[in-house]
Order: sequence, then C-alpha cells, then structure tokens
Amino acid sequence: MLFRYRDIKTNAELRLLFREDMFDRSFYGKDRKDKLLTIVWNRGNIQKAIIDEIEYDFNENSILPLMVNQTFHFENPQTLVAWQFNKDFYCIVNHDEEVGCVGFLFYGSSQSIIIKLSDKDSHKIDLLLQEFKDEFENKDEAQGEMLRMFLVRLIITITRLAKQQCINPLLDNNSKFHLYRHFNLSVEINYKKHHDVQFYAAELNRSPKTLSNVFALYGKKTPLQVIQDRIILEIKRLFYYTDKTSKEIAEELGFEDASHFSRFFKNQTGQNPSEFKRRFAYLKNANTSEISEERVSPHVIVMN
Repeated sequence: MLFRYRDIKTNAELRLLFREDMFDRSFYGKDRKDKLLTIVWNRGNIQKAIIDEIEYDFNENSILPLMVNQTFHFENPQTLVAWQFNKDFYCIVNHDEEVGCVGFLFYGSSQSIIIKLSDKDSHKIDLLLQEFKDEFENKDEAQGEMLRMFLVRLIITITRLAKQQCINPLLDNNSKFHLYRHFNLSVEINYKKHHDVQFYAAELNRSPKTLSNVFALYGKKTPLQVIQDRIILEIKRLFYYTDKTSKEIAEELGFEDASHFSRFFKNQTGQNPSEFKRRFAYLKNANTSEISEERVSPHVIVMN
C-alpha cells in the first residue's frame, strides 16, 4: 500500500509504503529523478538487504536510513514499512537546530546505520505510524504541516536511539561531536571536487590536526580515510550502474587523469578498474548470491 502527499506548487513529497511486493530503488536507472531520503522499518523476520550490490543482514525490528543516491532492494519487502521524503518536504540539513543532528541518520557519519528497536521503541513508532495513516486520510490545507510534524517526531525518535547505540554519552552534545558530523556532511557535498583534508579543515575553520584528533576521539577512521571511502563508494556505484568508462568516471570525480584514477582505485581496493569491472560482470551474469565478499562493509554499522 502506498500513501503519497505532494504539493504541486513546492514539489514537496512524502510517501508511506507498507505491505508492498515491490519496494526498491535504482538510483542510476528508473529512480534517478526521485531525490528521496528513506527510512525503512523491518517489522518481520531477519532478511537480506542489498545496498549498492552488497548484501547485509537486516535484522528483525530494526530501522535502516538510506540516502537519496543509494540503490537497494530487499528479500522480503512485504514486511517493511518505509517513509520517503524529499528536501522540499523537509530539508534535514536546514533544520539542524530543530532535530539536533545535521542529518545524523543520513549524513552525520561516514557509515550508514542499522538501528535495533526494543519492544517499547516499536510500540512508540507503531503509534506514530497510525497517526501518519490517519492524517493521510485528511485532505485539508493543514495536511502537509501535520505530516511534516509527524516526520520530525519520527526522525527525532530514531536519531535519539541511534545516538544511544553508537555514541558515547560523554562525547555527545559538544562541539567535537558537531564538528565530526559537519565534516561528514561536507564530504558528502564536496567529495567529487575535493579529495584533501586541508579543504575540509578550511571549510570548517579548523586545522587538519584538530580534525584528526576529533576522529581519533570517536575511534573512527581518519578524515582522509572518510574522504577516500566516499570516493571509492561512488566509483563502484558508477561501475555497477552506468556504462561510463574509467576516463569518464575519473573526470566526474575530479582526478587529474585516468592513470591517477587507476592508481588510487588499486591502492584502495587491491584491483585495477578493469579487473573490478570484469569481476562484477562475472558475478552478475552468474546470478550468484555471493555478489560481494565484503560481508562487513565500511559503509554500514549494525547496532545491537
């Protein structure tokens, strides 16, 4: 079932989906025009989630936030509930003070987050889900604002749970945590043109040393590793879902030339681009479930 709100004047859109036989996204294909952030709740048993051609365990009673440019599909979509919205309906970045997260669920980390819910958490979100359903039945002028208010409540609730599960309380709500989040957001915005830590340090009015110290405090990757991982992720997506050549991808992602691009890719993955493309083509043609050996991905955190 699909509920959909859309304001033709502003292009604001919110979708609520559940018990859908076909729920997926092909960002570089049929869904490229839809810039929708997604929150998925698995209300059934554990199932497989394929995100950018990597397979993960999506545990029962868990929530998975997905960015607009992630391609995904699920083993059993009928057990999922999903909220999807564009920035015209609610721009997370512009409402940082309101939700206190700079899009922590989507942009606040270099990794995606799978959030485990308790029975109490599930009950709270289930009640909110019913409010969404009821409001979709109201076709008056206040509908958009009411739905937006419910979405903010959902984001705040999930964000609080995510922080509890992955952030040391002693490090939360301080300038270092905000700096960490803003760095990741800046990378998401600028990674195609800027590959060096110095640029991001200047953007945030901090020194590269300060950024390194903050990331060390949280036990995460170095700032440079975050930048490089984001570039590699995009390279793989372009190889997976487009027919672009290495030269075209190199130009799109700000490399000086194809040879520099190839060296960077091999240093990060252990394969040159042509080897990677051949391997993926073989696995795709074989239709194997072992499409990736990266069972533990640097781009997903599973919260217990």
